[in-house]
Amino acid sequence: MDTDDTGARPGPAPATPVAVPLSAIPPVTERVPVDFTGEGAGVDELSWGMWEIWHAMSGQNSSLPIGGRVPLPEGTTVADVAEELRYLMTRFPSMRTRLRFDAEGWPTQQLFGSGRTALEVYDAGDADPDQLALAIELRWRETDFDYVDEWPVRMAVVRQDGLPSHLVTIMDHLVTDALGAMMMLREVKDRVTTPVTGMQQLEQARWQNSPAGQRQNDKALRHWEGILRTIPAGRFAGSADPRSPRHWSADFRSPALTAALPVIAARTGTDTPTVLLSLYAVALNRITGVNPVVVRPVVNNRFRPALADVVCMVAQAGICVLDVADATVDQVVERARRGTMSAYKYAYFHPEHVRRLIAQVSRERGEEVDVACFFNDRSTHRKSPDDLALSGDELDEALRKAQGDTVFRWTAQREDPIERLFVSVDDAPDGLLIEIHFDTHFFSPADTEALARGMEAIAVEAALDPALPKEPSR
Repeated sequence: MDTDDTGARPGPAPATPVAVPLSAIPPVTERVPVDFTGEGAGVDELSWGMWEIWHAMSGQNSSLPIGGRVPLPEGTTVADVAEELRYLMTRFPSMRTRLRFDAEGWPTQQLFGSGRTALEVYDAGDADPDQLALAIELRWRETDFDYVDEWPVRMAVVRQDGLPSHLVTIMDHLVTDALGAMMMLREVKDRVTTPVTGMQQLEQARWQNSPAGQRQNDKALRHWEGILRTIPAGRFAGSADPRSPRHWSADFRSPALTAALPVIAARTGTDTPTVLLSLYAVALNRITGVNPVVVRPVVNNRFRPALADVVCMVAQAGICVLDVADATVDQVVERARRGTMSAYKYAYFHPEHVRRLIAQVSRERGEEVDVACFFNDRSTHRKSPDDLALSGDELDEALRKAQGDTVFRWTAQREDPIERLFVSVDDAPDGLLIEIHFDTHFFSPADTEALARGMEAIAVEAALDPALPKEPSR
């Protein structure tokens, strides 16, 4: 499955307690000016990928920041970090891009060919430098970017006893999606100097407005319209346990999922991301009773040749319809394998046009067509040599033991809006990490925990028995 990794869509990570309160962050010791010059300049509409994340940012009142802090290798100087910042700003056009707004608030992108930014330097003094770096990271995450007058990259060095110890880098999500961020990190590490390849944001916008781009958009809209007019309108009947604050988040760490996925994938002859999406659909059907299940998988779109290596926002949420009624997991996996092909093909469109289409079809049907159910698989699904070594009683014992190591925890509650249901999957040292962000007015906390545990339980049973008993839809 060609999915994205962008975890920032549901909002910033919950704050972690720090030894250095945000109010106690010391003043900036110095701001090192960093001048840069890069290829390209101009103004155009937002690219479709930028529109996708801009809708999420606007809807959640957040820059959906990405990045974090890392310890610096011994011997790193402030000048070294300044050169890294110059490299980023020079090489990647998305980092030299700001927004402009017309009188009605309509955004466009502006790429600059040159400019100046600054590297902030903080001295930790008697404070723990890692805790100071974390405090700076959290403050930056909580402070929205000025999209017009601020570069979309913030970078700081924390020093202790005059020596750089930590680097903090935060970007707004317009810069790139998760796979693009991984590519960026590789290029920074290797200091790649060959010209960037692929269609950058400004070029994407120009192509998307071309006849070829409009044909792609029209095909995608026809695909969406066919689905919107035929699916059940509601995904969630409404929560029996609405809470205040309204919007909650949870983490679910499951070593059992990590162990069960490759077993099912090998048996069905498909890949683990397809199996994971299938488990999500089956578990969701058992919670809501709604069939077919309609999911919006986040697709990174880099299977498109012109976008293969770009460091910018190209991920978009497609739409996938899965009939899971009276089916075994293996049968759902086969349906998902076929169904996701169309989801990928048509996950490249103008998001503003899709929003209008959803509103139009809802008006014509006389009921809101709810497709706010997202699934973002950012995991790499690396296989261990021992993944398929067990069978029979040994596999049963290993999976049951792994289930005992499962951890579910609530991580945040907030009033700021998020999607009605947004599930992300990431790699973690102790098993797959599932992050769930949800609106308690549509999906109760109890149902949320049941969804996560249901995915795991269904995976374990399906790994042990290909004829997993069918549980009919309600």
